[in-house]
Amino acid sequence: MELEVSIARKALRTASGKTRVVLHDVAFSLRQGEICALLGPSGCGKTTLLQIISGLDSDFEGQIVLPSPHRIGMVFQEPRLMPWRSVAQNLRLVGSSSENELAEIVAALRLSKHLDHFPGELSLGLARRVAIARAFAVKPDLLLLDEPFVSLDAALAARLREELLALVLKRKATTLIVTHNVEEAISIAGRIIVLSAAPGRILADMTIETPREALTQARAAKIKTDIVSVMTK
Repeated sequence: MELEVSIARKALRTASGKTRVVLHDVAFSLRQGEICALLGPSGCGKTTLLQIISGLDSDFEGQIVLPSPHRIGMVFQEPRLMPWRSVAQNLRLVGSSSENELAEIVAALRLSKHLDHFPGELSLGLARRVAIARAFAVKPDLLLLDEPFVSLDAALAARLREELLALVLKRKATTLIVTHNVEEAISIAGRIIVLSAAPGRILADMTIETPREALTQARAAKIKTDIVSVMTK
């Protein structure tokens, strides 16, 4: 599923009544199955961009083009699970996947032992796994993730990143993930878009030509240097 983004301007009204431009001249497209990471400093409009693409925010100048019909799976910064429903009930609410498909997603994210638990009983890492599972349960054509590994320790984030990537590759969902972590972006994405400080505009749109499985430490380090150089100009 191809995604086309063309945002001429996105502005917000501040508490003082002034207008603050959040995004300006942001345009790109994603091919079917492409995995893209969105990098940029805090406040540059990354989350706002995801909300616009998802349809949660329609107050902007420009257009988002998606094929019809389509399904969007979204993972927010906070898990946003319904606290009065069990893990299994949270997953079944989206109603798109069969029981066998849900079982595969649950197994891939190591949630099989937690289906009867309620969100308040889960660690942050488990809650994030459930949020990711719920997004896949939609059977998404487009997967949007807003810092899904934030506040997790490095080892847990790395494991969850591998589990997420395996699901994305198997299900061939077009994926856009927001992160502040350059190494994380390199490890998961084949393409990286760098936004400037607010108002966010595209500073760089980089394709990682080397296949993920063949990416050496030296090559990854060079890519990181190039990205950091763009971000610190």
